[in-house]
Order: sequence, then C-alpha cells, then structure tokens
Amino acid sequence: MDSILVTGNGPLTGDIPIAGAKNACLTLMPATLLSEEPLTLTNAPRLSDIKTMTALLQSLGAEVTSMQDGQVLAMSSHNIDNHTADYDIVRKMRASILVLGPMLARDGHAIVSLPGGCAIGARPVDLHLKALEAMGAELDLKDGYVHAKAPGGLKGGTVEFPFVTVGATENALMAATLAKGTTVLKNAAREPEIVDLAECLRKMGAQIEGEGSSEITIQGVDRLHGATHPVVTDRIELGTYMLAPAICGGEVTCLGGKISLLGAFCEKLDAAGISVEETAKGLKVARQNGRVRAVDVTTEPFPGFPTDLQAQMMALLCTAEGTSVLEEKIFENRFMHAPELIRMGADIDVQGGMATVKGVDRLKGAPVMATDLRASVSLILAGLAAEGETVVNRVYHLDRGYERVEEKLGACGAKIERIKGQ
Repeated sequence: MDSILVTGNGPLTGDIPIAGAKNACLTLMPATLLSEEPLTLTNAPRLSDIKTMTALLQSLGAEVTSMQDGQVLAMSSHNIDNHTADYDIVRKMRASILVLGPMLARDGHAIVSLPGGCAIGARPVDLHLKALEAMGAELDLKDGYVHAKAPGGLKGGTVEFPFVTVGATENALMAATLAKGTTVLKNAAREPEIVDLAECLRKMGAQIEGEGSSEITIQGVDRLHGATHPVVTDRIELGTYMLAPAICGGEVTCLGGKISLLGAFCEKLDAAGISVEETAKGLKVARQNGRVRAVDVTTEPFPGFPTDLQAQMMALLCTAEGTSVLEEKIFENRFMHAPELIRMGADIDVQGGMATVKGVDRLKGAPVMATDLRASVSLILAGLAAEGETVVNRVYHLDRGYERVEEKLGACGAKIERIKGQ
C-alpha cells in the first residue's frame, strides 16, 4: 500500500492548477442514464472515484470512454441492459446511489445496493428514497438492496427535505426531469455542484428553475438529448491548496479559483491573517507576517463553511496563535484526523462534535495514518509545516479525491514524494 513522505521545507511559491470537481463529476456522470444520446464531460478530474463510477455505469450497459488523459469523458447510454447496481462496485463509493433516480425515471425500475464510502458517520440514504416515493416510486429494501419500481413512470410532486442534503437533492433533481408534471424541491441544497448539475441537465433539454436557491422547480419532459458540459472547478481541492501557503508560508496562485465558490472559507482565512486576492488567473494566497491567528469554525451547508475543508482547516489552526474551536454540524465521526495530528504534537481536545485546538509553536514529523479522504490531505498539509519527516499511510483515500498531489505541491517547492507499497 502506497504512502506519502513529506519533509518540512519552508515556504511555497508558484501556481497550482485546480481540477474539475470530484463531487460534481460523480453527479454528472449518472445523468447519462437519463438519455439515449451521448453526454460528454470536459474538465473531468483524474481520480479513482471517477474510475469507480465509470465501472458502475459500464456494468449497467453504458459506454464510457476516457480521452485527453482522462480529462474528457464521452458517455452513451443507448443500450442499458442491466438495471442492478451491484454491491461489489457500489460499496466502494457513496455516490453510487445517484444511479437510482435516473434509471427509475427513464425505465421505471432499478435495483441498487446500499452504498459504502468513507467512514465519517451514518450518512443514511433514507432522504433519497423518501424523495423518490414522493414522485410515486414503489420501494422495497431486501438483502441490502433498494428495489425500486415506477410502473407508470414517475409523477411530479412536492419534496420537502427535513434538512439540507446534497445527494438527495441531486438524485431527486435528476429523477424529476423525466417525471410527468411539476416537481418542487423545498429546502434543497444550494451547492455549486447542484447548480452545475442543473446547467448540464438544462443543456440536455430539462426544464429547471431555482437552482442555487432553497427551492427548485422542475417541469418534467418526455425525453432528454445529448450535450457537452464542462465540470465546475473543485472548490474543495481549491480550498485545500489555498491552505498550503497559509500553513507553511509563501505565495501560491490556485488557477481557476473564484472567491464565490468559497466565500465563508475565504472570510475565515482573512480573519486568520491570510491574504486572498482574486486575479485573472485565479486566487492568489499568501500568509501575512507572523503566525496565523486562531479562529472559530462551524461547518454548515453551502454557502457556509464546508465540512470537506474542516480537517484541512484544523491542520492550519494547530500552529495558530491562540485557541480555536471547530464545531462539526454535518457529519458525526469527522474528527478522526485529530489523534493523528496529536501524534505530530498538536494540542487538540475533542468532545462530541466540538474540537478545541490550542496552537503550538511547531508540529513535528511522525508516521500517521489517513482515516478518510479529507483527513489524508490534512496530514500532508500538517507535514509541510512540521519539523522533520512525516509519513502518511493508507493514501488510497487520498487518491479518491486529489489528483497528482505530489506533482502539484512539488512544483511549488514542497518536499513530497510517493513511496510505492510492496
């Protein structure tokens, strides 16, 4: 199993290209199931999760061709000959549940295994199922699989989510495009990835209004056609690399970045003493003089502070001046990186969904273990600013969400290398 070796090496300088969004691409890919015509995605990220979704779609009968070094995905679902999403593939990634709505909407039946993914809490799929039931789906859970039917097709309805949920909003949005009549999604997620999906579906002929707000209205159509669509910039990768110069000094430009993707995050960086400037190239980030200042962080649905940047922000605050409190309100069990940071000399106390971080002068390199995707990159960031060598083990989590980390950071002066496993 591969590991990453990081040696603290001073400030970073240079440009870092930001890939297309993993979470957007994993949502856009199942949209191919809604039409018999081709869907082509450009600016696709080159990640293991994309390969997993590719394998899942191919198992259903879709054709998926990766071109231009994986940055273009050409897909066609003109021959869907299997409507069962098997456990062996679905267990690897929670986003696999997103094939349920499109298959049910197009063909009136689907069988999808309950999903797996990072161990960061229960993350149930019940809201996905309730949304589809509101559109007339008949659902049965048997032996770990969702058996779904809509013999007469899905019908428009009102779906009111009890709390904001990105995945269920995406599943319902795709299913509603082919439902008979009008569907209204209330308390819908507002993330840029939702807006990106709506824009792609509209290019395919869907009638959608209100994306980016808490209420989305979809007028069902008889069929969707093909389209070409660029995947939106990955705001989580963007925020992650913005933290690199914040942690170890220097000035880095994150190419393609926009403050609108990460408004609440940028406000916290400003409060901590980090300069963020939007330029024609992207976001230029630099640490101002001295140690960063402690700040309090509460994760919230968009446009609030993203839960997917909480672990990385904690790495920054480990060496801040003062005491910071991080409150995790999206997922339980999402402080599993804290014990690993403590191994590096951090002073962190976790009580339920709250973590209190007292800044220390310097972290020290140590062997650490990645527990999930975002935790893995937080340990790499911590290693950039630590004394000596840090070895991050179990980096298969990292490869699910970050492409070519060693190249991107190494090009800016980081001392980082991948150690191939036996």
